[in-house]
Amino acid sequence: MSTKQSRYIWRDMSVFDGNETLPAPMAVITQGGHIDVLVPMTDFDEALATGCEDMGRGGVMTPGLVDCHTHLVFGGGRADEFEARLEGASYEDIARRGGGILRTVHATREASEQALFDSALPRLKALIEDGVTLVEIKSGYGLDVASELKMLRVARRLDEALPVRVVTTLLGAHALPPEYANDSDGYIDLICNEMIPAAAAESLADAVDVFCEKIAFSVAQCERVFKAAKAHGLPIKAHAEQLSNLGGAAMAARHGALSADHIEYLDDAGIAAMREAGSVAVILPGAFHTLRETQQPPIAALREAGVPMAVATDANPGSSPIFMPTLMLNLACTLFRMTPQEALSGMTANGAAALGLKGQGRLYEGGAADLCVWNIDTPAELAYAVQPGRLRQRIFQGALTHGR
Repeated sequence: MSTKQSRYIWRDMSVFDGNETLPAPMAVITQGGHIDVLVPMTDFDEALATGCEDMGRGGVMTPGLVDCHTHLVFGGGRADEFEARLEGASYEDIARRGGGILRTVHATREASEQALFDSALPRLKALIEDGVTLVEIKSGYGLDVASELKMLRVARRLDEALPVRVVTTLLGAHALPPEYANDSDGYIDLICNEMIPAAAAESLADAVDVFCEKIAFSVAQCERVFKAAKAHGLPIKAHAEQLSNLGGAAMAARHGALSADHIEYLDDAGIAAMREAGSVAVILPGAFHTLRETQQPPIAALREAGVPMAVATDANPGSSPIFMPTLMLNLACTLFRMTPQEALSGMTANGAAALGLKGQGRLYEGGAADLCVWNIDTPAELAYAVQPGRLRQRIFQGALTHGR
């Protein structure tokens, strides 16, 4: 990746700025790590192009994509569980007989930090090659202090190794580990009293997440985790209302959660609480598709209430082994009837907001020069077609990382 402070120019671009498609063909100039000029071609002064490297004309420019919910660091695989579900086993059936998350926990605990890094690297590269410039990576497959910190260290190393910004989330409350099989409150004590303080002390976590579900942790237990996170200055998020309606999203919103994710069973009270708190609804069509679920998230009600919606891959070894963000745009539209603009906002501006990074995932003068140029004619084509290879150029922190 070039690190020089280049001045780049694009002309005659169709620009999606993170919220909408701008009405006229645009000229865009970046200088170093920021956007210097974003102006309609009709108002462009050619003198501004002096000293610029010409990056081409036409196509579509978007912010770099934001994948705000992933589980990229893990050991082992679960292809046989995919087969079992096709033969009729449910996600909950597999979890109850020791498969699912706990199987990945065993493999992740056994793996060295280097082995986890090596296996995660190609997954993250796949996201980058599909246009991602900002990604969240959760822990949650260690379920003891040492293993959770190991996963978070790997995520921090990935941030340093590749041209992408990695935000880390501690998901200790992902499942009940085998050594606490009959003591879920005892495990919550461990998370609150040891795991969160240790992650905070090493500055390994940017946020704390929970899995609030009948096969995981109760609303009251998740609330304890949130209070511990806030005591250490860490923002909070929740996996909520994926398999049932426990009221976890509403509780998370009352605590100021950045987001509630999955939310297939979200009710009107949860929507109202999220609207009031400004929490983002993170839509995860990959898990819905892979698990062949039928309960859809309440997209129309979220839209009517004005709750911002993000879209993410949920890339993980069990319920969404999918590492292609642009496919999520298509699935969000075809499965949930989101509009292409909503889906693309969900993987740019709203995805960044779900990470507490409002102002990222957008294109504006003075904003970050994290952007993608695509070989398409309209932004809607990113959601319309499932087609690798459309990324013409990718700029991260003002430097060209893909294309020429």
